[in-house]
Amino acid sequence: MEDKQISAANAVKLITSGNIVALGGVTLYRRPVGFVRALLRHKPRITDLTLLNFTAGYESDLLIGAGCVSQVRSCYFGLEIFGFAPKFTEAVQNGAITVIEESEASLALGIRAALHGVGALPSHAWQGTDMLNLRTDVKTIVDPYTGEALTAFPSLSCDVAVIHALVADRSGNARLNGNLGVDRELSALAKTVIVTAESIVDHLTGPVDLIAPLVTAVVDMPYGAWPTSCYPSYPIGGGELLRYIDACNSGTFDEYCAEFLD
Repeated sequence: MEDKQISAANAVKLITSGNIVALGGVTLYRRPVGFVRALLRHKPRITDLTLLNFTAGYESDLLIGAGCVSQVRSCYFGLEIFGFAPKFTEAVQNGAITVIEESEASLALGIRAALHGVGALPSHAWQGTDMLNLRTDVKTIVDPYTGEALTAFPSLSCDVAVIHALVADRSGNARLNGNLGVDRELSALAKTVIVTAESIVDHLTGPVDLIAPLVTAVVDMPYGAWPTSCYPSYPIGGGELLRYIDACNSGTFDEYCAEFLD
């Protein structure tokens, strides 16, 4: 089996400015925070990223605050019970980033269309809503069999997906556990797939959620999701999230970020 284990610093080199990047996990669970730290340490700083996240949270807010993101495609961006994502909210209000409106349906069908190798997939979703006025690239079509109006959701593309796992082996097989989100689909969609893992083993036995042929690189990264949770290894670091929110609200994001990178 091919040994794909590399350092975090070398994994970051697989991303370039202007890429479409997907960050795995769900809301405040199993997010690739450790990889974001490595990304922000890279000099020169990588910029003009498009985030393609089913949901986005703390890890993505850090990237926006650091000026790495120009576009966001996600059906949710926030910190769950902790409230709004402060740097995302600020950037949207200031017009510093572009938000491409998405929903669960548009993201799921856009990914599926790409995996099926077609330009779009149809659905009843968005019919009768104002979402179609916000996305002129999403078209209404007629079902040739029923005559019904359907929404054609265009296929999505992704340059790099970064997914945090409980455990992975050196060849790229990985176990995610619990809520998979759309991580398995992202691993098939992205041209480059980076797996960070709480631990690395020589050969992974038992259940496997990501398969080696789809994985480009594996990075050993204990506590790589904290302060988001990585069940059953550790829970959400609520105190750290509150500290982050306080720093953003008091205008000391740069100081927080410097400490985060130390």
